[in-house]
Amino acid sequence: MRSYGLVEDRDVPNVGRRNFLVGSAALVLGFTFARYARAMVPPTDVVRTGANDAAASGFDGFVPDGFIRISTDGRIILVVPGSEMGQGIATTEAMLLAEELEVDLEQVEVALAPADASAYDQSILHNQITGGSTSVRAFFTPLRQAGAAARFMLLSAAAQRWQVGVSECSASRAVVSHPSTGRTASYGELAIAARDQKVPSNVPLKPIADFKLIGKPLKRVDTPEKVVGAAKFGIDAVVPGMRYAAITICPIIGGSVKSIDDAATRSSPDVVDVLRIEDAVAVIGKTYWAARKGLELLFVEWEQGPNKNLSSDDLWNGLKTASGTPLVAKVVGNPDEALTKGVRIESTYELPYLAHAALEPINTTMHVRPDGCDVWVSTQVPKDARIVTSEIVGLPPEKINIHTHLIGGGFGRRLAVDTIQQAARFAKQVNYPVKIIWTREQDIMHDRFRPAYYDKVTATLDPKTGLPSAFHHHTTCSSVLPYFLRGPWPEDKVDSDAVSGSINMPYAIPDAKWEWLRHDGPVPLNWWRGVGEGHNVFVVESFIDELALAGGRDPVDYRRALVADNPRARAVLDKVAEAADWGKPLKARTGRGVSLHACFGSFAALVVEVEVDEFGGVSLRRLTAAVDCGVPVNPDSISAQMQGGVLFGLSAALYNGITFKNGTVQQSNFHNYRQLRMNEVPPFEVFVMPSSESPGGMGEVGTASSAPALSNAIFAATGVRLRTMPIDRSLLAIKGNENRVPETLTVGLPSRVAEGSLAP
Repeated sequence: MRSYGLVEDRDVPNVGRRNFLVGSAALVLGFTFARYARAMVPPTDVVRTGANDAAASGFDGFVPDGFIRISTDGRIILVVPGSEMGQGIATTEAMLLAEELEVDLEQVEVALAPADASAYDQSILHNQITGGSTSVRAFFTPLRQAGAAARFMLLSAAAQRWQVGVSECSASRAVVSHPSTGRTASYGELAIAARDQKVPSNVPLKPIADFKLIGKPLKRVDTPEKVVGAAKFGIDAVVPGMRYAAITICPIIGGSVKSIDDAATRSSPDVVDVLRIEDAVAVIGKTYWAARKGLELLFVEWEQGPNKNLSSDDLWNGLKTASGTPLVAKVVGNPDEALTKGVRIESTYELPYLAHAALEPINTTMHVRPDGCDVWVSTQVPKDARIVTSEIVGLPPEKINIHTHLIGGGFGRRLAVDTIQQAARFAKQVNYPVKIIWTREQDIMHDRFRPAYYDKVTATLDPKTGLPSAFHHHTTCSSVLPYFLRGPWPEDKVDSDAVSGSINMPYAIPDAKWEWLRHDGPVPLNWWRGVGEGHNVFVVESFIDELALAGGRDPVDYRRALVADNPRARAVLDKVAEAADWGKPLKARTGRGVSLHACFGSFAALVVEVEVDEFGGVSLRRLTAAVDCGVPVNPDSISAQMQGGVLFGLSAALYNGITFKNGTVQQSNFHNYRQLRMNEVPPFEVFVMPSSESPGGMGEVGTASSAPALSNAIFAATGVRLRTMPIDRSLLAIKGNENRVPETLTVGLPSRVAEGSLAP
């Protein structure tokens, strides 16, 4: 019999996490994985296998396009265009290629595409980019076409060798067969002959009924390497002769370096150099620790600039008092007249600036030479990374090699290239590779933030049905586009991101108008997971709940009436209501909230069940989601994305908001920019609806669903309507709020609150 006791620190072997994982790989792989552990092509090989130079770089085999490499020894590499940042796109896109190529996932390796606009630009965003939940939507057909064309060329090579018709041959598991004679040839054996075949222009794709991989819950190709610690993220990049940079950045928005005293720093052990750019200073060391110790000895005087007194109050006052003529994004019917009739309901909503706070902090490794430049970076925009590096170091784009890596969380942060521009400004000053690593504090305080939003929503209700007859949504916010495009956005042109998720809501309202009032400020911006939909779905779905209450209807029944002619929306709503036991009585200060939307080409419904204690603390009790994202390529990844997106959004709604004082961000780490913890996650069911519709996106669907379902649940539990995020627990506490009257919104229509459909 073995006894177990407390393990002391001295009892633990002194090994790093990665070494421990590698050392235990045999144990783990012995019962976990049925495939080769290295399924991902190492980042050092990605440029060689890329579209620009694969055929000319010594790759001995079949290279029909930018996506497929088949060598004479049978090695099959599928080059996927999406950046893998935890969303499983490397697996999903590989499945699309493999389905039509007639290979199984365990037969292939997967490479992340290098920077190459000609091969990997996508059709929706017209860039080599991973964002906006567009990867599957943009590549569902092109990747299958690439796989089908390559398969046909391999079949043609075999038919020519055997002097038979192509239609007499078939392919399965990387082998071409001629059933009538029993002859077979592997793809590797046919690789040389296949590359001489003409690329077909139009090969029929498989019908859904014939799919072997698509629709199956397949395990991710990158999981084994992550488990054993072999996966390479940007922060893992190590190159010969590399030096490390620890940096300090002006803490005030728009500030710059005024002067530095680096005498003590330069005399610190193993410090190599001190570099300076407009708003930051880098200490270069032989090790990162040496650089950090040297940085502690550095004295920097900052030029504080025009925002030295900027505060959150200033920013909010600017949004709330912004004037000017709003741009009309969309009009349906005659809303101006319709809004003068019926029962009028108005609400105002506020959403804060948000940071991305990805697990992997910002890092870039760069080596600038007279004849070229190599960049090792985790990025969602490899082509843009190449462009901005070219602009700064003065080399043509084709001389810039972007080595793509796995990303330890993107959430939109790595759509921005400001950190790559910073690295290029430092790296061009030296002749050795330099690796810049931001601290967690820098990652949060110097983020490109999601905008803050101020929304006014108005509706009039039909006195007979309680349903909205008119709807008006007015949004005031900044535009992200000047930051992303690195250039101005026309003042007279609507930024669709400001209204997305509202103008395409699934509800039938006869008269409606959407307006955007642009109000730009000094805070640097970027898209955040959920993009415009993440803000607008909160506004719309919170307001729909308010209308349901005013109309005397249960929130789910109210939505059912509004989507009566929208079968996909109705189906996910019905499924989630049934699965979440909607309508089943709950104990006091416990409630359920629902949200429904049709964003990113998908339909999603979420029910959040919460309990609110006497101090205003909110506990998640149960989460239930239903999603129709068209043809479900990998249901396992779809469920994971829905879960991850919802929890990401709930973290923000419960805890997160970026505030400013004296031009400086007040949040700095996870102690004051809190995330949900594992023990706080309740049971979570996701139902993936069967569908034959064109695929929709998934990466941001769950995030957009989260905040409104949470706030609606809190109202059901407490009777307190929260129209700002993150939640204010003081408003939910019983103590100090005894005299607060629950909001029943009595407007002349019968309310069913007392009957228990909504627990006050």
